[in-house]
Amino acid sequence: MAWNEPGGGNRGDKDPWGNRDNEGPPDLDEAFRKLQQNLSQMFGGGGGSATGGGGARQPLNTTLLGLAGAVLLIIYLVMGVYTVDQQERGVVLRFGEALDEIVLPGLHWNPPLIDQVLIENVTRVRSRPHDSEMLTEDENIVKVKMTVQYVIDDIKNYVLNVREPDKSLYQATESALRHVVGSTEMHEVLTEGRAEMGFEVRERIHTYMQNYGTGIRVTQVNIDESAPPDAVRAAFDDVIKAREDEVRLRNEADAYANQIVPEARGDAQRLLEEAQAYKERVIAQSRGEAERFNKLYAEYKLAPEVTKTRMYIDTIESVMSNSTKVMIDVDGGNNLLYLPLDKIMEQSQNRGSLSPEANNAPAYSTNSDNRSRRERR
Repeated sequence: MAWNEPGGGNRGDKDPWGNRDNEGPPDLDEAFRKLQQNLSQMFGGGGGSATGGGGARQPLNTTLLGLAGAVLLIIYLVMGVYTVDQQERGVVLRFGEALDEIVLPGLHWNPPLIDQVLIENVTRVRSRPHDSEMLTEDENIVKVKMTVQYVIDDIKNYVLNVREPDKSLYQATESALRHVVGSTEMHEVLTEGRAEMGFEVRERIHTYMQNYGTGIRVTQVNIDESAPPDAVRAAFDDVIKAREDEVRLRNEADAYANQIVPEARGDAQRLLEEAQAYKERVIAQSRGEAERFNKLYAEYKLAPEVTKTRMYIDTIESVMSNSTKVMIDVDGGNNLLYLPLDKIMEQSQNRGSLSPEANNAPAYSTNSDNRSRRERR
């Protein structure tokens, strides 16, 4: 039967809180005293009870307290040990104030709860993508995707000067990109102006980061994509294709011009040189003729008859040398002699290959020639 059930006998004998003679609440002081006595026995306190019902409490073991203090001290010292890698640097905050020296790579110790060490990798190149739509100088909308690469240049400024340096980098990138794209025409953003635009954006972001004191150094800005909005992409593709065709046709025209113009200049120079040569030849020939006439006139003055005869013979020789047929008027007859000079020349050159009839071909005359001669008489 439970101690508190009705009819259970003397309830005082079955009270778990001690010998109580009344029905009141349990004695808390007595329960606390018994708990303290049990703890003292567990930690080596001897387990003695209080005398006289209210004597002094027995103190804890001083050896246990010393051991606990030593363990806590070791834990405290171990908690202050940390390592900085070769690529990292650190800043020490002592009661919230930054120390001047920078924590270099190696094994270090700082008192916990007093110093706080902020460690960052300062050699790793970090990348931050950026995507935005903006207006160009000619009031067209373009979408630009780019990547900003940066490193931590000053660890102290990076962790202390600015609350969120990466967010500041994003805002600076947005400002620089809008400034550059807003002062550039759309076809330059989409085609040949992308490299120059990336360089200018990098310079502006680097200047902003230096002015803000973020400790960030921008190393590279890569323009990954620059395109019109998706709604008008097809129309812009047609425009770009037309521009490419224009450039191709212009290059072909330049190549044709580079081929034709030198040839025309060469022909013009050749004609000029031929005209100059003809001029000099005619002038020289005229001067020669004039000089020959002067010399001939001097000879004519000395012997007119001889000179006239010689001139006649030379003239006849020059005329007859260009004629292949000769007509000879025979005195005392009505016939004209016909001399085929071209045949005679061929016979003289090919005497061995011609027949004897060709070698002895006589001259012949015609009645029409005789009648013409009589009529002239």
